[in-house]
Amino acid sequence: MRATRCLGIVRNIGISALNLPVMHHPLNILSLSYKQPVLLDELELLQEKEQQIPGSVQYSIRRYAKHPQWAMEDVGAMIYHYQANEKKDNYFDLHFCIAGNMYCRHKEKECDSCKASLSYNCGEKQETVDVFNFRFSPVHLSQFVKPKKFSQSHIDDVLSFRHSSSFSKMLSLCGRSRMVLEALLNNSYSGSMENIFINAQTQVLLLYSLECMLGEKGAEGFQCKFLANELDRVKIIDAREILLQHIGEPLTIKELSRKVAINECYLKKGFKEMFGTTIFDFYQGQRMEHARYLLYEKGLSVTDVSVMLGYSSISHFSTAFKKHTGLKPCELLLHS
Repeated sequence: MRATRCLGIVRNIGISALNLPVMHHPLNILSLSYKQPVLLDELELLQEKEQQIPGSVQYSIRRYAKHPQWAMEDVGAMIYHYQANEKKDNYFDLHFCIAGNMYCRHKEKECDSCKASLSYNCGEKQETVDVFNFRFSPVHLSQFVKPKKFSQSHIDDVLSFRHSSSFSKMLSLCGRSRMVLEALLNNSYSGSMENIFINAQTQVLLLYSLECMLGEKGAEGFQCKFLANELDRVKIIDAREILLQHIGEPLTIKELSRKVAINECYLKKGFKEMFGTTIFDFYQGQRMEHARYLLYEKGLSVTDVSVMLGYSSISHFSTAFKKHTGLKPCELLLHS
């Protein structure tokens, strides 16, 4: 069991203050951790922080309450985005998800139990999922690159944005990276000192991530070439969000492709590559997970849930639910 800590350094700034749609869900690190899509209404945002350190890294940390039934793994991902004709829009991202930390829900100060180092008596502790997003600009990364005549490694090509195609790569979370992420969560610096600390820690995290890339088989490019274009990736992400918003109003592939203005074939192929599942399987899984939530957490009847999800009959809903969960809806109600 991980230690209980109070998180006073991650201030609650409100989600409306964020304006980073690409950083927020480039590969959906939460879904990668959970190994299936996460419903938006299942997420309770506890705290968040976002900052741009001048001349350095842009980062955000979001803390969510962890659902008791979620089995999640600690994961990392690297995103290299390259466009030859739009160099100002190139970027290098690192994303991490750590699950299972226990934190005091007091936002700005420790509770009496935590102050007295009696965290095991804390009645405010909450198991959490911590999501980190870091964005490094070409200008920032260029300072680390040696002149071509001294080095021509793959890492130099990435840092100088000479690598000619976008790619994504899963990262294994080693002990060293975990220590850096924990330090970022629990530092007590403020103002300029905090900027110096975070700048130093993110550079160490960048180093460990690049070492991970070198130690394995290299970067994994997008098989669908059109996904090298950020706008097309955003359209695929938007399609996923639209599906989540229409849990009770099934959409056809044609309707969905029109809403995001992308070819049906590209939509299906791009969705499968980015999220590891077909549109139908994703949507059906989301509907059944939402049904489980409504039945188990909200205590709604099978009839009500069936209607809310747009099923023409209870039997059709029950069949789909059992196929996904292994239980009939009525059996789940008996366990609630």
